[in-house]
Amino acid sequence: MVHNSIIDLIGNTPMIRINNYFKDIPGTFLAKMEPFNPGHSTKDRMALKMIEDAEASGALKKGGTIIECTSGNTGMGLAIIAAIKGYKCIFTINDKQSEDKINTLRAMGAEVIVCPTAVAADHPDSYYSVAKKINNETPNAVWLNQYDNLSNRQAHFESTGPEIWDQTDGNIDIFVAGIGTGGTLSGVGRFLKEKNPSIQVIAVDPEGSVFYHYFKTGKLPDTHLYNVEGIGEDYLVKAVDFEVIDDIIRVNDKNSFVTARRLSREEGIFAGGSSGSAVWVALEVARRQKEPKNIVVILPDSGSRYLSKIYNDEWMIEHDYIKKDAKESF
Repeated sequence: MVHNSIIDLIGNTPMIRINNYFKDIPGTFLAKMEPFNPGHSTKDRMALKMIEDAEASGALKKGGTIIECTSGNTGMGLAIIAAIKGYKCIFTINDKQSEDKINTLRAMGAEVIVCPTAVAADHPDSYYSVAKKINNETPNAVWLNQYDNLSNRQAHFESTGPEIWDQTDGNIDIFVAGIGTGGTLSGVGRFLKEKNPSIQVIAVDPEGSVFYHYFKTGKLPDTHLYNVEGIGEDYLVKAVDFEVIDDIIRVNDKNSFVTARRLSREEGIFAGGSSGSAVWVALEVARRQKEPKNIVVILPDSGSRYLSKIYNDEWMIEHDYIKKDAKESF
């Protein structure tokens, strides 16, 4: 089969069993391999949906400029589609994101503006505020704003959710995914619960983010910095649908990164830190079950985006995630 463009390769990603990491734990553990998208992440799906919906509404016009604040993966998806459709891209990104991501976005022709991480969302230097300012000052531009754009979660309701249902033949008990913009978790969660309301939807939130505390107490906590990329947030975003979430489990950076490295060495799966977060939580969930369950976990992106960080021993040692004299350099 010959495809018309790389856009046609978005979606229909494979599902595989995770074996060694869950050794001796009863149940079936499946990973939805989103790195198989052309932009190597699940964000390709919502990038396409947001662009198509912006075109349909007239907000995005021929020769226009796409503005977005991104952790990197959404920007990559947008840049791929923009290259095919003839749009320009200007992205704002936090300075905690890996150089690998920033360099990749620039390689795709995007203009990338790096903003400080350690500021509030409403601070004029935050990557949200800077994106909004650029949008206001740029003719024929549209700020897609993935965090509040409901096309984000609709993309996963229409594609990722049905794929998971079909690939498991509906035999799924628990769905585990990271929560950042909330699009993947909310869209897939909504679809699966419409198919079978007894399916549990478990969100994965990094320590320092707002979602866990808000879900448990209804109040917003003080936030603090964390190094895992692509999940967590310091304010409530509109793309999150709390109604479909059964529980939120927190994970720290060390467990996220060590698990990601274990996946590469024990399963041959080269994935990012948020994949480590999700798999670590999936193991915690499995241990709590009284009987074996069919658990599906989303692996959002590739480890190639984090070569300078979590797959760099010196960076891991510097941040005390692994020990220099450890026998196994997980």
